[in-house]
Amino acid sequence: MNEQVIKMLWKGIGDTLYMTLGSVLLGYVVGLPLGILLCVTGKKGLKPNAAVYHILDFICNIIRSVPFLILLILLIPFTRWVVGQSYGSTATIVPLVICAAPYIARVVESSLNEVDAGVIEAAKAMGANNIQIITKVLLVEAKTSLMTGFTITTGLLLGYSAMSGTVGGGGLGDIAVRYGYYRWQTDIMLVTVLLLIIIFQIIQNVGTKVSAHFDHRKR
Repeated sequence: MNEQVIKMLWKGIGDTLYMTLGSVLLGYVVGLPLGILLCVTGKKGLKPNAAVYHILDFICNIIRSVPFLILLILLIPFTRWVVGQSYGSTATIVPLVICAAPYIARVVESSLNEVDAGVIEAAKAMGANNIQIITKVLLVEAKTSLMTGFTITTGLLLGYSAMSGTVGGGGLGDIAVRYGYYRWQTDIMLVTVLLLIIIFQIIQNVGTKVSAHFDHRKR
C-alpha cells in the first residue's frame, strides 16, 4: 500500500471513532433519562404511570424495529436539516443517535430493574425521596450493568457506523465500499475489516476491565 492509502485509512479510523464515540455519548444524553423514566413509570417503578410508560415503550419499539440502513435513508431530510448535509461522518451521527437512544433506554431500564428491591425499600425507610433513590441508589447499584451496556452499545454503533458507508457515511465502512467493493481492491477491503475488528476488540476489552473494576461483588 502506498502512502496515500495509509493516510486514507488513518482518516477512516479517525472518522469511525468520531462517529462511534460521538453517537454513543449523545445517545446516552437522550437514552439515559429515557431509560430512567421507563424504569420509574413501570409497574414496579417508584412512580408507576401506565400512560407515560406505554407511550415511551411504543416509541422505543417503533424505532428499534426499523433496520438501521432503512432508518438512515428515511432520516436523510431530517439529517440535512440538522447538519446541512446528508453525507459524511458528522451527518451519520444524527441517525446513529436516533437509532441508539431507544436501545440505550432499554439497556438502562433493564439495568435499573435488576437493582434489589430491598435496597430501594431501605432507602425509602431512611427518608430518601425519588430523586435521591434514582441518583444515589439505582444508578450507583446498577453501575456495573450500565457499564456493560455502554460497552455493548459502543460495539453495536461501531458496526452501524461501518454500515453507513454504503450511503456515503464516511469512515472505514465508506472506504471498504468505495475501494473494496466498487473497485474490487480486496486488499483494502481486508485491511478495513481487520481494523474494525481491532477497534471492536479494544472497546470490548477496555469496557470489560472497567466493568470488572466497578463490580463490588468481586471484591
